[in-house]
Amino acid sequence: MTLTATPLTPAIGAELSGIDFAKPISAAVGDALYEALIAHKVVFMRGQDVAPAAHMALAEALGKVDAPHPVYPAVEGFPSMVCLDTSDNNPPDTDVWHADLTFRAQPPFASILRAVHLPPSGGDTIWADMYAAVERMDPHLRAECEGLRAVHDMGNFRNAFTEGADGSAEKLSQAMAKLGCAVRPIIDISPVTGKPFLNVNEGFTTYVCGLSRRASDRLLQRLFALVEHPEIQVRFRWSPGAIAIWDNRVTQHYAVADYMPERRIMHRVTVIEDTRASAQTPPDTLAEAAA
Repeated sequence: MTLTATPLTPAIGAELSGIDFAKPISAAVGDALYEALIAHKVVFMRGQDVAPAAHMALAEALGKVDAPHPVYPAVEGFPSMVCLDTSDNNPPDTDVWHADLTFRAQPPFASILRAVHLPPSGGDTIWADMYAAVERMDPHLRAECEGLRAVHDMGNFRNAFTEGADGSAEKLSQAMAKLGCAVRPIIDISPVTGKPFLNVNEGFTTYVCGLSRRASDRLLQRLFALVEHPEIQVRFRWSPGAIAIWDNRVTQHYAVADYMPERRIMHRVTVIEDTRASAQTPPDTLAEAAA
């Protein structure tokens, strides 16, 4: 097996060749894929004839697979595999910059997305590099953010508990209590590379601790704008059988919702734990990372 990575931009993204995920994944293949993922943040493979069982095996080669999603439906027979089936009858809610499930106590390490049914055109996905977002920060803004923390909660998922005839404040409160929220550093540290990355996203970050609401909103809008620079993005045009794998800790993504009324079906498995990194003891503060 010879894995070849072709970078798509200087900042983020590479297309991989030399892997057939329809075959059993050896330890060597899993390690090579992991190294490419850490290096490029998001990697793509085209023309993969992958059944759901093989999709699950691919996720398990990278780490511990997540529990069923709290809102999205699952693929029949595979409770940990999300089915994202969107059209005019079920419009998408992923056309906002976000990292997956950052309100969780343990947010996901990686996600693996497979194209199942594509519209004739449109439906691209864009990823952005959060290492580069910090590197591009104005020094005064970065100094302002160091040491600050922000609250992440369920964001748009509130709609799943408030819409329809059975939607209610009580149902939402129960969901909020069950799903919880998280408080994270605005500038966080990768557990693998020890590099700082921006850890706020428009989908789930709601408040900066210690600030007034007005000051918090103002700062968050400045930080959200950093993600929108094309220089730190890669845009992927899906094709039949294409697979994307991204490091959810240090990237954000945006699913372009330009294909209505056509239908788009994607299957996604989330890897909650990076088992390769769990044995390491990475720097956990900016001071240690710089030492």
